[in-house]
Amino acid sequence: MAKDTPPRWDRRMQQRLARGEAAALGELYDRFASLVHSLAHRVLDDDATADQVTREVFGYIWENPDAYDPRQGNMRAWVAGLAQRQAVHRLRLAEATAYAETGIGSAEELEQKVRRASIAARADYIVTSMPAPLRAALELAYFQRRDYRQTAADLGVTEDEARRRLRLGLQLLSTANTRPPLEGTSPPGYGRAL
Repeated sequence: MAKDTPPRWDRRMQQRLARGEAAALGELYDRFASLVHSLAHRVLDDDATADQVTREVFGYIWENPDAYDPRQGNMRAWVAGLAQRQAVHRLRLAEATAYAETGIGSAEELEQKVRRASIAARADYIVTSMPAPLRAALELAYFQRRDYRQTAADLGVTEDEARRRLRLGLQLLSTANTRPPLEGTSPPGYGRAL
């Protein structure tokens, strides 16, 4: 399985889930649960609620395996997108409830908090869904503070290729601050709360 290309693995996983193979859900959970939990925790800043979002995401996947469309991207990106949207949805509900109960704050503050969390989650989502070569270059540059020459040496690529990967990765990350497409314009499971 580790030698399979992701799209092939994705299609087989979807087929197994559609057949109702519980082992497939377990395998998917083992592979992506930490991703889902970390994205949810990034938005919600609460382990218990992040656990709940994780269960909801995998429950949704189990009940709706056909919601995944391989033409829209790989399964990792789809799962990350589900997690991000569900976590933002939960945050919005929690903040709206707290605002209604206490009256502290304003609707604008609530939207700003949700927007900041959404941008952070979208940035995490972008990083987790970008191709591994771009992600590796960004991780070296950001976490290990490597310049493009050191990144090139660490990755075994030319300096031009390292610069290209870093530039493209940063360009992708810069889109985190843009608004997502209007509700209802994306396929089922790609742009709505679960």
